Amino acid sequence: MTVRRSSVTTLAGANIRRHRGGFAGMFVAVFFAALLVTGLGVLIESGVRGGIEPQRYAGADVVVGGRQSLDVKEEVDQPFAERAPLAAGTAADLAALPGVAWAVADVTVPLTWSGRPVEAHGWGSAALTPYEIREGRAPDGPHEVVVDDAQPAEIGDRVALAHGGSAADYTVVGVAAASAGPSPDRAAHVFVTDQRAAALSPHPDRVAAVGVTGREGVSAATLADEIRQRLPGADVYTGAARGDAEFLDSGGARTQLVMIGVSFAGTAVLIAMFVVASTLSLSIQQRRREFALLRAVGATPGQIHRLVGREVMLVASIAAAVGALPGFLLAGWLRARFAGAGILPADFALAFSPLPALAAVLLSVATARVAAAVAARRPARINPMDALQEASATPARLGRGRMVTGLALGVGGLTVSMLPAVVPGEAAVAGAGSSAVLLMISVALLGPRLVSGAIALLGGPLRRSGSPSLFLAAANTRGNARRLASAITPLALAIAIGSVQIFAQSTVAAEAGVQSREGVTADLLVGGGTGGLASDAVDAIARTPGVQAANPVARSQAYFTRQSGDTTSTLPYAVQGVDPASTASTMDLRVVSGDIAALTGPDTVALSADAAQSAGARVGAVVPLHLGDGTPIAPTLVATYGRGLGFGDVTLPNETVRAHTTSGLDDYVLVRTEPGRQTEVDAALTAAGFATTDRDELGAAGAAERDAQSWTNLIALAVLLAYLAVAVVNTLVMATAERGREFALLRLVGSTRRQVRAMMRAESVIVVVIASVVGSLIALPPLVGVSIGVSGQPVPAVSPATYAAIIAVTVLLGLVAIAIPTRTTMRSDPVAAIGSRE
Repeated sequence: MTVRRSSVTTLAGANIRRHRGGFAGMFVAVFFAALLVTGLGVLIESGVRGGIEPQRYAGADVVVGGRQSLDVKEEVDQPFAERAPLAAGTAADLAALPGVAWAVADVTVPLTWSGRPVEAHGWGSAALTPYEIREGRAPDGPHEVVVDDAQPAEIGDRVALAHGGSAADYTVVGVAAASAGPSPDRAAHVFVTDQRAAALSPHPDRVAAVGVTGREGVSAATLADEIRQRLPGADVYTGAARGDAEFLDSGGARTQLVMIGVSFAGTAVLIAMFVVASTLSLSIQQRRREFALLRAVGATPGQIHRLVGREVMLVASIAAAVGALPGFLLAGWLRARFAGAGILPADFALAFSPLPALAAVLLSVATARVAAAVAARRPARINPMDALQEASATPARLGRGRMVTGLALGVGGLTVSMLPAVVPGEAAVAGAGSSAVLLMISVALLGPRLVSGAIALLGGPLRRSGSPSLFLAAANTRGNARRLASAITPLALAIAIGSVQIFAQSTVAAEAGVQSREGVTADLLVGGGTGGLASDAVDAIARTPGVQAANPVARSQAYFTRQSGDTTSTLPYAVQGVDPASTASTMDLRVVSGDIAALTGPDTVALSADAAQSAGARVGAVVPLHLGDGTPIAPTLVATYGRGLGFGDVTLPNETVRAHTTSGLDDYVLVRTEPGRQTEVDAALTAAGFATTDRDELGAAGAAERDAQSWTNLIALAVLLAYLAVAVVNTLVMATAERGREFALLRLVGSTRRQVRAMMRAESVIVVVIASVVGSLIALPPLVGVSIGVSGQPVPAVSPATYAAIIAVTVLLGLVAIAIPTRTTMRSDPVAAIGSRE
């Protein structure tokens, strides 16, 4: 049988018109895949081109700052958690350049005003906006202040501004506002003299940034090139990118968007392949009589492949093009959700272009084409005589290659999930969490065989029940394992993905909380409030009568760069700076090796056992790392400890950490009181204006980052599960709607509508029960592995209510998606339905 290319296209078009129901299901699957990938693509592009418009630096042509990220080859650059400063003399150096009209340094000091945070700057930096005095005059004395026009203060008012827990009174001598456009409103601003700002700054020899304006006729681009030649190690910002210099969270948000987009785009594509392949497989099963006839009359395997491929390309191309457009709306919705959760700044603007839509269309169509090639393998390879024999029943036998691949992936997933039991470190925990992917693919490949086994267990009691509906349900599920597997796989996938994503995070967070609570031996926790605690405030706490030891703790981040072959990776770790002399009496880090007391200078460091294992370091080894502002150090490892989740994976002397944070302040102080004097000390510190809490109120190190990651996962998970929900409904509706002839035959031989609906209810219960069990079994090994890795115990932190909600939503989807098309199909006349073509 010879079929020309044009004939294949004509036949494909006719088949699409004839089998509108099956191709509608594929259209829906590809449509939502393109929508999802477009939305994630916009996030990735926004991580490169998006950002925040400058406010206080809007008056400068160019803004110069310290190098604010660590260059990582073959990966996204790692942004620093703290501001990388410039030397105090940088402004003078830049002012001497030929193209520079003026250069102004900016010093920012965090203060609190009646408990709310404000930013204080030297009046000289007001030119960066520029601000101008609207009322009063500029500050001239050390206790004079100018407020912006949004502040509730008038000329002559006395206001108390606190820095690091120590308050001082200032007199309002002026009110300033931006000379062009609205005043900066992202933060509250006050201005003091340049000398006072330098005195308040924890880093008097450094400045936050330098704003530069060029001479007449010198463009911003030319000026930026001139500055880069003068300062090759600095970051130079122009245009909208000046917002990155002004707002540290802008650069961090961009990196976060790239990581979110790349991470979940990979998962989304994988799920899309599952869904599209499952939908296509089901559609081809429904047309098995047609393909059997084509093979019997001489159609070659290549012609079958071309026919299926042409059909899929016609439908997928349209579906992907239409689905990409609402993907931009999805990106906006995701941005709003991320901003609401505190993951992105509320004023972060996305970047829109046709590139994400184009990439989504190409990727979705390619995914559909690959799925078509896989789905067409069986009807193309089957012997023509066997094809006619199988035309009336769904084949249950799986190919040897599929069986071997499925079993190999299942064994591999189980092995990887148990790695933390024998191999310590973060890599093993990460591997355990990702083992769910291998198990999901294994279940997808072995689905019909697994379903057959499950039906063998459930079918016996159903057949012996005496109910005609239950007997028919058992017989149908046993004879149509492939069709049932197509319905069960997306349901099980939804349960597995939801459980692993949610409960892996909760397991880590629960262990971090346990370590933090059990590791604090101090009696009181003295917090720094909004702005932190300065050194003089810490000294005042330590001098309070009844205080035996006061351990100031500063929190930040540190970065390890690891080379593995040709691949370079950078890992951020939570870091704490402590007073080694007071650590033994205020916290128990559960030392594994070495001695925390040896943490005596900037050239020493203690690491958690997991971090030390990842760095390949033992006590006595030199550990190169970068501090929160990017400063490289190479301290000697003096101790390892077991409570890294609770206190941070890196412990350094307090002074070392504070010197490299943006604020230069301590986050809190752990206080050990003399026996019997805790109440007295608590009252004295409260009277002095400090906020004291019980030690149980201490949050685990890295909790904010974990919370942000958890919210990120939950939001992205909600989108993925919504896509899976569509896939579940789509698949179940297709699988149920194709059974019109079967329902008609049952009614013609004497079954009532009520009995047929009862049969389908029984089948739907079988589907959701098997899916719930399989999905839970997929999620269990990864969660056990993660739990062993972080706590040494095989029991993960699973919320029964959350797990029940996941199961309930999935079950409800399955039941509704089967019940509605069943009722719709049953409305047709059985005589007309039995005579229709399949």
